[in-house]
Order: sequence, then structure tokens, then C-alpha cells
Amino acid sequence: MHAFTLIEMVLAIGVAAIALIAVNAVLFAALRLRDTTADTVNAALPLDQTVATIRRDLQCLVMPTNVTSGVLSGDFRVGELSSAGVTEPVAIEMFTTTGALNANTPWADIQRVTYELRLPTDRNAVGKDLIRSVVRNLLNMTTPDVEDQFMLSGVEDIKFTCFDGAQWQDTWDTTSQNSVNTNLPVAIRVDIQLSGNNNNNNNNSQPIEMFVPIDLQMRTNMVPATATGSGS
Repeated sequence: MHAFTLIEMVLAIGVAAIALIAVNAVLFAALRLRDTTADTVNAALPLDQTVATIRRDLQCLVMPTNVTSGVLSGDFRVGELSSAGVTEPVAIEMFTTTGALNANTPWADIQRVTYELRLPTDRNAVGKDLIRSVVRNLLNMTTPDVEDQFMLSGVEDIKFTCFDGAQWQDTWDTTSQNSVNTNLPVAIRVDIQLSGNNNNNNNNSQPIEMFVPIDLQMRTNMVPATATGSGS
């Protein structure tokens, strides 16, 4: 009966060890790749959701009218401004038809939406938190009931810029009696600057930029009055 020699056993164990080392290296490389991919996807998901939500809010803007037409007529304001019920300065205030309709919310689909930056509760966190504040009950004559929705962390700055058809403007206010911007802008540019050490984007020297064209514009068939002579 033929038996294995000691040299054959040593060689077999050596080959098996090399094979196990190679399999172990491939396995742990695959695990590291899976974890890295999962972290990247999880970090990008809030940013993608934020961009999609902002785009949807802007695409569903309500046409503004003068301030005496009622609370459901809507308004549109851009710039560092205050909004009723919101403690922090907001970057934009708008009325948009993005409210969900169901049996538990007896409000219309028109809602007031603002976006603002707030200090995070975690003092060690980098940047600020981007908050979307929503008011559903627009008929409330007292302090509005504001629902704060967390959107994104690690934000350094967010800026809305409006295009009037000729140039970009940093401010826009359809509620001001002295403002010439009584209509919606032709397009809106959104710049989101993430913090330098934000894990959501390690290479974030450039802001995340988004352009949203606004198709809804106020039109009138009124003929402007012209000056005539003193005898008219």
C-alpha cells in the first residue's frame, strides 16, 4: 500500500495555504469594494433627493398676484429674508403645488415652502443643515403651523438666483409694492456649496449647480393707456 511522503504532505499543505490566502485576499477586496460603494451610494442619496425636491418645488410654482388678492394667490421671494413662523433667515419663499393630498390632510395641494440653513445639533458636525419648511394651512390668520423637513447636512451655503430675461438677480420679491419683479423669473439657478470636509462629497470645490426654467408667466390682454393732448 502506497502512502504519501512527508515532502508530498508539506507541498500539498503549502499549495492549499497559498490558495486560501488568494481566496481570502479576493474576498476581503470584494467586501471593501462593497462597503465603499454602499457608503458612496448612501452619501449621494440625500443630495440627489434634495436636488430632486428643490427642482420639483420650483417647477410647480404658483403664479403670484398682488398682495390684496388673498393668501392662496401665492408669492415668490428670493434673498436673505424672514418668513412668518420660521426662526432663521430663509433663502427662498415660494408657493408651490407640491402638497400631498390624502384623507388625513384636509389642505389643498398649494403650500408655502421655504429653504434655510440651520446650525446642526451635533456641534462636531461640519457645515449646516439644509431645512425645508412647509406650511399647509394657508388660511390660518395667526402664526402658521410650520413643518420642518431635514434635507441635507454638511452644507456651507445655498443660493437662489433669478433670471429676468436679461440678467441674473440675487433678490426677487413679488410682494413688494416698489418692486418691478411682479412676475415669476424666466429661470432660477440653485447653487449648493457643501462644506470642505463633508463626507457627501470629498471633492466639492465647485458648488452643485442646477438650472430650472420657469414656464409659468403672467400675461394680460390689457392695452396700456397712452398720454393724449390736453384737449382729450
